[in-house]
Order: sequence, then structure tokens, then C-alpha cells
Amino acid sequence: MDEGYRDRSAFIKGAKDIAKEVKRHAGKKVGRHVDKMTDEYTKRSYTRFEEDDDDDDYPVQAQDGSYYRSNSRANDDEGAHSDSTEGHDEDDEIYEGEYQGIPRNDSVEKADRQVGAVGQSQFRDMTQYEGERRKDQEELAQQYETILQECGHGRFQWTLYFVLGLALMADGVEIFVVGFVLPSAEKDMCLSEPNKGMLGLIVYLGMMVGAFVWGGLADRIGRRQTLLISLSINSVFAFFSSFVQGYSSFLFCRLLSGVGIGGSIPIVFSYYSEFLAQEKRGEHLSWLCMFWMIGGIYAAAMAWAIIPHYGWSFQMGSAYQFHSWRVFVLVCAFPSVAAIAALTTMPESPRFYLENGKHDEAWMILKQVHDTNMRAKGYPERVFSVTTIKTVKQMDELVDMGGEATAWHQRWRIKLTNLFHQVWGNFLTVFNPEYRRITYMMMAVWFSMSFSYYGLTVWFPDMIKYLQKQEYSSRTKVFIKEKVEHVTFNFTLENQIHRNGEYFNNKFLNLKMKSMVFEDSLFEECYFEDITSSNTFFRNCTFISTLFYNTDLFKYRLINSKLINSTFLHNKEGCMLDFSDENNAYMIYFVSFLGTLAVLPGNIVSALLMDKIGRLRMLAGSSVISCVSCFFLSFGNSESAMIALLCLFGGISIASWNALDVLTVELYPSDKRTTAFGFLNALCKLAAVLGISIFQSFVGITKAVPILFASGALAAGSFLALKLPETRGQVLQ
Repeated sequence: MDEGYRDRSAFIKGAKDIAKEVKRHAGKKVGRHVDKMTDEYTKRSYTRFEEDDDDDDYPVQAQDGSYYRSNSRANDDEGAHSDSTEGHDEDDEIYEGEYQGIPRNDSVEKADRQVGAVGQSQFRDMTQYEGERRKDQEELAQQYETILQECGHGRFQWTLYFVLGLALMADGVEIFVVGFVLPSAEKDMCLSEPNKGMLGLIVYLGMMVGAFVWGGLADRIGRRQTLLISLSINSVFAFFSSFVQGYSSFLFCRLLSGVGIGGSIPIVFSYYSEFLAQEKRGEHLSWLCMFWMIGGIYAAAMAWAIIPHYGWSFQMGSAYQFHSWRVFVLVCAFPSVAAIAALTTMPESPRFYLENGKHDEAWMILKQVHDTNMRAKGYPERVFSVTTIKTVKQMDELVDMGGEATAWHQRWRIKLTNLFHQVWGNFLTVFNPEYRRITYMMMAVWFSMSFSYYGLTVWFPDMIKYLQKQEYSSRTKVFIKEKVEHVTFNFTLENQIHRNGEYFNNKFLNLKMKSMVFEDSLFEECYFEDITSSNTFFRNCTFISTLFYNTDLFKYRLINSKLINSTFLHNKEGCMLDFSDENNAYMIYFVSFLGTLAVLPGNIVSALLMDKIGRLRMLAGSSVISCVSCFFLSFGNSESAMIALLCLFGGISIASWNALDVLTVELYPSDKRTTAFGFLNALCKLAAVLGISIFQSFVGITKAVPILFASGALAAGSFLALKLPETRGQVLQ
């Protein structure tokens, strides 16, 4: 009996020893892994977990914050544990130096595996986080569409329509300003042909930079705030460009003015779309496009009314001149200033707030939209029923390092650097596998549309001017070997060529010389006083005892000519404004006015049909018809025919642009919308610069090459457009 009891006691004791040993080893492994990951082998304190079979053990908190078990028989157990070595795992052995924090080789390999496991865990966490964020965005898109349905479409959207329309109108004005002032500014600033070409392209280059920069910022700091900043830059530098005198300063101001206005198109369409329900979005975004046309009409009308009036000017000596074309530049800044004033009364996009976790701000704005529309419709008693709106899980932001102890310029540098990395990172996501195919195809469509449209619309006026020049040259009168003596010329001399003439004791008083050429002629004892000239030259002529008083017949107008006992007194300084081509200037304004006005029918048709036939059919169909209309340009051999074809092309192609704007807004999610739109619009301006440069080089040479380029680009654009996904009837991503 006693022997059985002893055997049973020995068995129980052995079982207890085994259980305690297992617990000890398990605790030791956990402690070792935790210490290795947190202290990286340098500040490790291996905590031994000792267990006892008594029930009165309590957890004790260590200095490092972790919990372990302790009992009064720890020393006894430790001695027992040291004797238990049979079957002991080598990984649990402690070698000499381990207490000093020196890892052995197999420990290093094991730690590397653990670090890799942590990296994989973090990767899985990020993937899970992005998945949760995408799920939040999808839920928000559906809920936001329902909320907009409840808010309705009414007074608030129409008010915002006119406010954003002013910003879009400012963009349309900016395109035309330089083209209208160039005939006057080139004489006021003595511009050479290369300088004139650079001044014409500088606005597009500025808008290209502005579209990319402001589009990216609008997804990070907000649509309204970014649009206010960009319009302010446009207004300030447009105002300065009206007063600066030199070519370089004027060029710089127009560049920065273009940078400012470059943000209007990508921000305006994205901003407005986020207040529109699905069934209204395509139509009302197309109506918004009409303001770009209104901007072009405004610019043409103001140029027609202001620039030819040379009397609307003043000058302070010869150093400072403020002519009528500068008044026109000043007036063209008004739409931008008006847009800024009106935009200050409008709220930020609630969709932007929800995408950035600002629930309360978004709810207040949506309630404002609802209440404004309901009051206007006669239902002030209707209550905004939405109480909670889904917000998107936020990415971790970079904290302000250094706090108040850091200098202000360092804090700003950190903030700007952080903002730059956020904007750039957001731009790179546009090329993620999820959006890569759409982005590349949209790039091709935007480029082909812009290359053909801007190339042709600039080529048209140049061709008209070329035809006018040809017709003007056909009316040139030629005089050969004439002899004129003792005659006073006090009337305008225009469009004449005099060869081998002799002029003796003649007076040229207070007159204008327009397109006058004297070749191999002799002027003896003649008197020139108060002469204003344009396109007038004296080639291989001889001047004997001749006086030039208060004229602009500078020596560069005297080509290979001889001056014998001749004198220049009180020459006119600078390049005087000359309206010798006044009829031609009126024609340019009139042509631009008609071309912009011809866009109206296309705008109306596209707005009415956008939600009925779809974006892709509208884009592809309009591109195909525009491509066909290009071939009719071959038959435009007169001024009136070219004007008619310009109006036809503009009226057809505007539907493509409207569909492309709507499609771009709807293909990208809210947190990437203005970034993608800004990038594509920047690419559009680059294509415009290439198209204008290439098409202009063929003016007066051939019409076949520009027509072939434009038709090919439009055909390619219409084909690629059909490969894009249709977005009609879908909620805004």
C-alpha cells in the first residue's frame, strides 16, 4: 500500500516537473523574441518566466512595463531547472556572453527572419489599410450620391455655376489677350519676329505649368482655396503686365499670369462636379463650358472697342507710355477679379472634406446646399435628414517636427517638403495598374485633340492674314523712272513701289508712309518733316543735302543707301504705335469674334445630348465629324471661305471638348481627380505649343501638311476614345 502510494506520488511529482519545465521554456522563448525585436540585441533584458503549481501566484509588473509571474520558491525551481538537461533544446541554451548582449550566429539569422516577418506583416497591414480605404471610398460614393439627391438641384448649384463660370471665362480671355495686343505691342516694344513668337507661346507654357501644379495641390489643400490662390496670381500679374514697359518684364508677367490661370479648368470642373447629382452632371458640366466661349467673345469685343482708339492713352516723356492696348490688357483682368470676389462667398467641396476625414465641415455644407435649394423651391420646412456621413480612413500625416523650438522657416520648409511629396506621390498613383491603361489612353486623346484644335485655330487667322497680304500686294502700284521737282507731299503715301526715280527740292510734310518702297532713287535738296512710316524702306538710294526733321526714318530703313551732306534732327524715339493696318486689325477681331460665337450651337447640342447618348459617343462622333471638316479646308482659297470653315470647325469640335472634360472628371476618384485633370490639361497645353509651332511654319507654303496632321490626329483621337469606359449613369467615384 505504502509502495503504491510512493509510486503514485513520484508519478504526480514527475508530471508537475514536466509541466513546469514546459511552461518555463515557453515563457523564455516569448521573452527572448520580444526583447530581440524591441532592443535590437543591444539593450536586451531576458526575463525568465517561472511558474509554480500553487494557485496564489500574482502577476508582477516589471520596470519595462511587461508582466511576469513570481513566487517564493523561485530559487528552488531555478536549481531544479538547471538539473533538467535531458532533451533540452539547443535554442534555449544560454552561452557565455549572452548576458552581455552578444548574439551568436544562429541568433542573428533567426532575428533576420523575424525582421523579414515584421516587414511582411507591415506590408500586409498596408495592403489591408489600402483595401479598407478603397472600401470606404466606395461606400462614400454611394452614400454621397444619395445625399445629393436629397439636396436637390437648385439655387445653390446655379449660384456656384455663375461663380465658377467667371473663373472659366478668365481662362478663355487669357488665351486671346496676347494675340489681340501683339500687332500694337510689337511696335510699342520694338519686337522682333522671334520675340513675337515667344510672346505668343509664353501663355501656353505658363498654363501648362499652372495646370499641373494647381491640379495636384487642389487634391491636398482643397478646391476652393487652390482656385483662390491661382486666380489671385493671375489677377496680380495681369494687372502688372498692363503697366510694365520692357519686353522682358511684360513677358515675365504674362508667364506668371498664365501659371495662375492654368489651374482654373481642372479645378473648376472637379469642384462643380462634386455638387452635381448623377443625372445632372453631364448636362450641367457642358453648360459650364459655355463660359469659355463667353470669355473669348468678351476678349474680342473689348479688343475691337478699345485697341484701335489710340487717343485712349497717355505718356510721360519718352520713357513711359500707356497706350490703348494696355487699357485692353487691364480690362481683361476683370473676370478673374470678379471670380475671386464671388468665390469668397462659396464653401469648399464637401466631397473633399469627406475624403479627408472632416465629417462635420462636410455635413454643414451639405445642409447649406439642402436648405438653400429647399427655400428657393418653397419648402423651407423640409429638414436635412442626414445625420452621419461616411468618411474615408486617412493616411498618416507627417507631424510638425521640432515644435515651437524650430525656426519658422524650417517649419515651413518641412511643411512644403511634406506637401511636395504628398502631391508627387498622389500624381504617381495615377499610373498605378488600376488607372494606368485609362491614363495612357486619356493622354493620347487629350494630346491629339489639342494638337489639331489649337494648331488649326491659330493657323486659320495666320492664313487669313496671308490671304489679305496677298490681296493687298496685288493692288500695289509701281512707278519707274519718274522725275518730280518742287512738289510738296502732305498726304498719305501707301502701297507703292518707286524705281529709278529722281526727286529734286521736294517736301514731305506731316504724312504717313505705308508699305512704301523706293529703289535706286535719288533725293537731292529734299526736306522730310514729321513722318510716320510702316513697312517703308529705301534701297540703294542716294540722299544729297537732305534734311530729316522729327521722323521715324531711322537708318535701318535706309538699306545700302548713301547719305551726302544730309542731316537727321530730333528723330522720333521708340517704336510708335501704327494703325496703318486698322482694317486688318478690325478683321482679326471680327474673325475671332465669329469663330468663338460659332461654338454656341455646339455647346447647346452637347449639353442637351451628353446624358442621353453618352460621353464616348459624343466624343468620338464629334471628333470624326471634325476630321471630315478638315478636308474642306483645301477648298478655302478666299478670305470669306476661310472664315466660314473656321466657324464650322469650331462649332463641331466643341462637343468633343465638352465630352472630354466630363469624361476626365468621372474616370478618376475624388482624391486623384484634379491631379489627373491638371496633368492631362498640362499635356494639352504642351500639344498646343507643338501644334501652333508646326502649323505656323507652313503658312504661305502649303495647306496639305497642316490638314493632314490635323485630320490624322483627330482620327486617332476618335478611335482611342471608343476604347475608354463609358461613365454615363455612374456615381462619382
